Amino acid sequence: MAWFSACSIPAVPLFLQVLGRFNRARAAQLTLPHYLCQTPLFMPVGTQGTIKGLTKNQLEEIGCQIILGNTYHLALRPTSELIDELGGLHKFMNWPRALLTDSGGFQMVSLLHLADITEKGVTFQSPVDGKPMLLTPEESIQIQNRIGADIIMALDDVVRTTITGPRIEEAMYRTLRWIDRCIAGIYVSEVWLNVICLGGEDKDSFWRVVAQCTAALPEDKPRYVMGVGYPLDIVVCSALGADMYDCVYPTRTARFGTALVPEGVLKLKHQAMANDIRPIDPMCECMVCKNYTRAYIHCLVTKDAMGSQLLSYHNLYYMMKLSRDLHSSIVEGRFPEFVCKFLQTMFPKGDVPEWVCNAMEVAGIDISSCCREMRFDVDKSSTL
Repeated sequence: MAWFSACSIPAVPLFLQVLGRFNRARAAQLTLPHYLCQTPLFMPVGTQGTIKGLTKNQLEEIGCQIILGNTYHLALRPTSELIDELGGLHKFMNWPRALLTDSGGFQMVSLLHLADITEKGVTFQSPVDGKPMLLTPEESIQIQNRIGADIIMALDDVVRTTITGPRIEEAMYRTLRWIDRCIAGIYVSEVWLNVICLGGEDKDSFWRVVAQCTAALPEDKPRYVMGVGYPLDIVVCSALGADMYDCVYPTRTARFGTALVPEGVLKLKHQAMANDIRPIDPMCECMVCKNYTRAYIHCLVTKDAMGSQLLSYHNLYYMMKLSRDLHSSIVEGRFPEFVCKFLQTMFPKGDVPEWVCNAMEVAGIDISSCCREMRFDVDKSSTL
């Protein structure tokens, strides 16, 4: 599996204080210019300065700490110059808490048909007006400075996880050269954030890369696993020592009529929901579960904007609660019990995936009570 490390560059001194641990897992307090964050934490993706269908008051209400914005899309529309002129993205979107902007590097994969990558940078064909747009490491940093996020990312040369051969080595060394160019472009006292960029569906490779990276990365800096949004993946990565996550999954799956629940997912489009007067999750305390039935949401999903709004609210509430539960269980010394309860609820028959069992073995968490059969093939003497 291809993976690449990148870095963020702080505009002001930032601070990470570890508050609790269980083996590799850790809970911390992350001091950012606009907010004091508790990790592990999940960050919803607001590509163009908005979480689709939700207001900033609703995001505060559910406990959102950091929103992710997309440098490439914001540079195209409304433009970083306009955002800067209007006081920065915080003021522009009326968001008082923390913001993180990516570098635009991921669009080298997602918009590859529109991109031409060279040592100078990446030239995109704008999907808005068709004009070419050159994004260099220096320009990426300048755009993000104008946007004014709490955490900004260095431009990296991103390749698909299915790529093999010399292109991987080329991208790795180019990313290192681009990071030097990013740092040279502004005053910075240190490279501050550790980032693990992962993709693909090979879960056995996925957890092993996370385990290897978190074992090697500095203890006094946060570890950010990009593009991870499945609740199970977040629990596993947190057990292995990661701190921060982002993904479109909770809101995108909501727009397709799927709710996140402790047992996994609930597909509200199914006809079985048409007469179901229960809430999405009877144990959930979000305003959607307190006020609306599955039958009502079934009538709305994929047909009315209200349906995706309600499910987006519920799904992000679920993710924020998961983040809080991870943090508190580590601080209070009951993380193994939390993990076992999480897995027992999601896999009541004990059919926990083998990759999860192997990852938890490395994380030092006994989940034998959750599993029908334990099969470990991990060499504990390795660098994992």
